Amino acid sequence: MAGSVRKIPLRKCTGCGEMKPKKELLRVLLTPEGEITIDDTGKKNGRGAYLCKCLSCFEKAKKQKGLERSLKTQIPEEIYAKLKDEYEWLDE
Repeated sequence: MAGSVRKIPLRKCTGCGEMKPKKELLRVLLTPEGEITIDDTGKKNGRGAYLCKCLSCFEKAKKQKGLERSLKTQIPEEIYAKLKDEYEWLDE
């Protein structure tokens, strides 16, 4: 074997459904305490759901309840509003 090729971990966006490298996606985390936050490190404890860093995927995930399915919990409207404000979304 010539040289070691590192495998890039892929995750599926809950908005558009595309598989992308983990580093390109935003991780929304449900902590063991039941709090929903954005995980900047990608290493915090809890159940994670991934989103592309664009507002359209966030809106699609919200409309189709993709985040709720991935995190296996109900997400109140104020949490969606907080997530939307908390992160700087890139527009395509």
